[in-house]
Amino acid sequence: MRHLLRPLFDRVIIKELEPDRVRQSGLVVPEGTREEPPQHGIVLAVGPGLDWWDAAGVKMPVVPGDHVVFPSSAGAWVEVDEERLLVCRVGELLGVLERIEKCPYCNGEGRPGGEGCPVCGRESGSVGV
Repeated sequence: MRHLLRPLFDRVIIKELEPDRVRQSGLVVPEGTREEPPQHGIVLAVGPGLDWWDAAGVKMPVVPGDHVVFPSSAGAWVEVDEERLLVCRVGELLGVLERIEKCPYCNGEGRPGGEGCPVCGRESGSVGV
């Protein structure tokens, strides 16, 4: 029999994403290496919020399926049906990762004067995404 963990109040349930074992430097980190828990995951379930939120017009800022970032100290890790899940308050989340087509700072065109965009790194006249 499978179980469903339903979050209460302003809590969210997050499934950790498999940590990338290959670092940008090309170094491969072997399995079993002691590391901090992954700091990003997918929201599986969202609680209804706190009772006063409706009166104040506050809604939960995340929905199931969102890719979120959180500190390693967030919430509590629980195991449900052999699956490791994070239960934390929505206020502990640092942000939601979203895909964008164009850089919001330079509109995908880079900065004039040969300086790279501080957000995407693109230089004026660069081609590609």
